[in-house]
This record gives sequence, C-alpha cells and structure tokens, in this order.
Amino acid sequence: MYQVLRHSRSEFVPVRGLRYHVRRWGPLEACNQPPLVLLHGWMDVSASWQFMIDALDEPFLQDRQVIAPDLRGFGLTKVPAVDCFWFPDYLADLDALLDACCPGQVVDLVGHSMGGNVVMLYAGARAARIHRLVNLEGFGLPATRPSQAPSRMAQWLDALQAQHRGDNALKPYLDVHAVAARLMKTNPRLALEKAQWLAHHWAQPDEQGLWHVLGHDAHKVVNPYIARVEEVLATYRCITAPLLSVEASDDSLHLWWKGRFTREEFRQRLESVPQCQSAVLDDAGHMLHHDQPQALARMLQAFLGSDEHLDLKPPCA
Repeated sequence: MYQVLRHSRSEFVPVRGLRYHVRRWGPLEACNQPPLVLLHGWMDVSASWQFMIDALDEPFLQDRQVIAPDLRGFGLTKVPAVDCFWFPDYLADLDALLDACCPGQVVDLVGHSMGGNVVMLYAGARAARIHRLVNLEGFGLPATRPSQAPSRMAQWLDALQAQHRGDNALKPYLDVHAVAARLMKTNPRLALEKAQWLAHHWAQPDEQGLWHVLGHDAHKVVNPYIARVEEVLATYRCITAPLLSVEASDDSLHLWWKGRFTREEFRQRLESVPQCQSAVLDDAGHMLHHDQPQALARMLQAFLGSDEHLDLKPPCA
C-alpha cells in the first residue's frame, strides 16, 4: 500500500451547524505564508490531496499551514437527513470555515473539479480574502437557454421522487479491494498501491462488512436551476487574486458533454478573470492530482511561491 510521507492531523470544526471534518498539514503555530486551503471535487474526500502533499518540497511547507476539509455530505462531514444539496452552501461553508481556521488572514485557495467551481465563485464574492487562486479542472456547466428552465425544474422534481424511493442509493462493495478496483476503473492511471490507500478514506465498512462510499446519495440529485453563464462571468470579473487554471491533457469536457461544452468555450470564459494564467498537465486525466502529483506540486509551488503580480486587466470595481 502507498506509504504516506506527511501524515495529516484530523479535527472537527463547527461550521453552520455541522461538524466539518478537516485535515491539516504543516506547522501548528502561526506562519508567515498564507494558509493553503484545498477543496476536493464531487464524490471525493480531503484525503485525495495526500499524494500531492507528499510531492511538495519541504521548504515550501515549513512556513505554511495546509487545510483540506471534507465538504458537506462527503467524507466524515455528515449531514442530517436531506434529499438534495444546494451549491451556494459550499460557498457559505467555506466562508465560515475560513473564519474559524484562518481568522483575519488571506489564503491561497485551490479547488479541484466541483471544488474548482466553488473557489472560482467564492473568489469573486470574497475577493479580499484570496491571495492566490488555483482552479484544477473546475470547468462549470454548459450555457443554457431560458426555455430550458421548466424542464429542468421538472427533472429536479422527478429526481426528488427517485431519491425518496431510494433509487439513488449508492451500491455497497464487498470489501476494500472492490473499492480500490472501482477507483482504478474510474481512473486507469491510478496505481494499485494508491487506490488501496485511498479506498480506506473514500469508503468505510458497516457492521456486516460491506464497504460504503463516504458520499451522500443526495448529491446525485440534479440542480433545479439552469446555469446562467452571464452571472458566472460577472463573478469572474470580480476576482482580484492572480488565477492559475490547470487542465489535464485528457479532454474531460469532451468525454462528459460530447461537444455541448468545449475547452475553447471554457477558456473564453477565463478571459473574464482579470489576472489569469493557464497551463496543461501532460499525461493526466481529470484526477490530475492523482496522476501527476509531482508535476502538479512543482506547478503550484512556482505559482504560489512567487511574489510577482500579474497586470493584465483592472480588477472588478
């Protein structure tokens, strides 16, 4: 199994009525560098960052606290009985978490996939809190038309009925080896030893010995509101922190949307961000922090460790 080089400290933080599970790396005492806050993606957990953490250089971490939460309904951050989740809650949770863990501090904020979408919108709404911003494959959603709103609401209502019937229940796995096999099926680049280690954090056994994914099945319920790209772009224009947007060499957007939403369209959206750099990580899929942790770590260190400021466009007033 994968041998962890830097063990995390686990704690629970009160956040908006929930016991938020948070992993921490780095010094216990106050540091001179901004805290590094990492947000995982959909159906993922904070332990997912471990491989990248282990690849970071020691000097980079010596004077920097690293904080990675399990977002609500994922990992060990449990929620009361719910039949759906609301995306703005992730932003509100992040806001409260920063107040609890980093009061009065600006932070370096990194998000992957769904977490990338969270950090982009948060950085526009709370621009003064962000020192540097990194978006790892957080593409957002395809553009929509107002005429799609009624059918989307009906789709949500149908999904709620399915949720109440238990149709969305995540299937259990016979053992941890089956969990690891599932992770490797989703990401063929994931090495066996990493999959075995991650499986113990991505799922847990019940009293009968069946392993269950640590993700609430209500996360599978579709959002009732259509995506409004104009509002997203208006938020992007208010981001004042320098942004590094990293894509994997594999085209996940084509796999998911079959031409309905393309990389070119996403890159056009990034033009609304006042200070933006873009990069592509070679030989990597959507889980690029699993596929190329060393290359990603070098990329982040170069971006987060620089005191240079980009000067491309004026910030949002």
